[in-house]
Amino acid sequence: MTDPSLPPAPAPAATAPLLRNDGSPVRVLVVDDEASLAELLRLALRYEGWDVRSAADGAEAVRVARDFAPDAVVLDVMLPDLDGLTVLGRLRRERPDVPVLFLTARDSVEDRIAGLTAGGDDYVTKPFSLEEVVARLRGLLRRARAVAPRPGSLLTVGDLVLDEDSHEVSRGGTDIHLTATEFELLRFLMRNPRRVLSKPQILDRVWSYDFGGQANVVELYISYLRRKIDAGREPMIHTRRGVGYLIKPAAPAPA
Repeated sequence: MTDPSLPPAPAPAATAPLLRNDGSPVRVLVVDDEASLAELLRLALRYEGWDVRSAADGAEAVRVARDFAPDAVVLDVMLPDLDGLTVLGRLRRERPDVPVLFLTARDSVEDRIAGLTAGGDDYVTKPFSLEEVVARLRGLLRRARAVAPRPGSLLTVGDLVLDEDSHEVSRGGTDIHLTATEFELLRFLMRNPRRVLSKPQILDRVWSYDFGGQANVVELYISYLRRKIDAGREPMIHTRRGVGYLIKPAAPAPA
C-alpha cells in the first residue's frame, strides 16, 4: 500500500533518458563474443533510449566504432581474435576520449590494474547486474561530458550530493560507490531530508512491496549505507527507534 503523504516514487531511469549535446540519443558500442550476453546488454541499453550497436570480436569492434562514433564502449576483455586491451588501444587511436567500461570474468587486482592502466575508465566483473552496467555507463558519460545536463538532477543534503541521472554520489567531494539498491534507498532518504521514514514506507518505495515481516532488509541496507556514507565522518543517517530513519546534514564538528 502506498502512503499518499509521500512524494511520487522514483521513476525508472528510462523515463529520463540521457541525450547527446546535440539532442540525439546516446550511442553505445557493446563488444562481446557471448551472443546471449550481448543481446541482454543491447536490450537493457535500448530500454534507456540509447542507440546501441554490437560487435562479436575485436576487428569488428574497430570497424563499427569507426562508422558509428560511439559515446561509450562496453568492452569484453576476452575476445576470440584480439584481447580487450589491444582493442582499446586501437579504439583510442581514433577516438582518444571515448569512455570504456571493461567486462571481464577475471577478478584479480592485477587484471583490474592492467585494464585501468591501459586506459579503461571502469571495470565490471562477470556475473554483473544490468542495472550496475547502466549506472556505470551513465557515470562515465557524465564525466566525459558526452551528454547534455538535465536541470534538477542533483539532490543535495549538507555535503552529500546524489546525481539522479549519472547515479554518482559524493560526500565532501569524495566519490562513493553504491549498489543499485543502496542508491535507490539513499535517493528516497534524500528526497525527504529531515523527515522520518518508516520501514513500511521504505519497503514500499524502494522494494515495491508492502511491509510484512521484512524489516530486516531495511535495517541491513541502512547499515550498508552508513558504512559508505558516514564511516569516519559526522553521521547523516539517523535512527528514530520505533519510528524509522532520516537523513539530515551532519552536525558541525566541535571547535
